[in-house]
Amino acid sequence: MIRAETKIRVRYGETDQMGYAYYGVYAQYYEVGRVEAMRLLGFSYKEVEARGILMPVIDYSITYKKPAFYDDEITVVTLIKEIPRSVKIVFDYECYNAANELLNTGKVTLVFIDKEKNKPVAAPDWFLKGIQPHFH
Repeated sequence: MIRAETKIRVRYGETDQMGYAYYGVYAQYYEVGRVEAMRLLGFSYKEVEARGILMPVIDYSITYKKPAFYDDEITVVTLIKEIPRSVKIVFDYECYNAANELLNTGKVTLVFIDKEKNKPVAAPDWFLKGIQPHFH
C-alpha cells in the first residue's frame, strides 16, 4: 500500500459564508495529495503525460464528518491500496485537522488514457514497475 501525507492550510478564499472550508475545495486538496503520492512512486504527472498517458478523473466521492475552518492546517492522507489491474487506478483519501480529528474520507478513480489514440489503456509497464515495490 502507498501512503502519502500532505499538509494544506485552508485559505480565506476557500471558505464559505459559514466560515467552513467550502465543500468543493476538497477535490483540489485531493489532487494535491495525489500529485505528491505520484512523486513517491518516482514520477510526476508531467512525466506521465510526457510518456503519452493522460489520467482523467472518472469518479469522485466524499463523505464529510467535520468541517475545517479558515487557517486550519489539514493533513491529506492519500492511499493507493491496490496495484492497478486494468485501465483504472483508485486513490483513497482521509483528511485530518491539527487535532487529528477525521474531517472526511473520499475516493477518486482515474483512467489511463493513451494520449495519441485518446482511448483507455491498461496501466503502462513502467508505471506498474514504479508502484510494485511499495506493495509486499
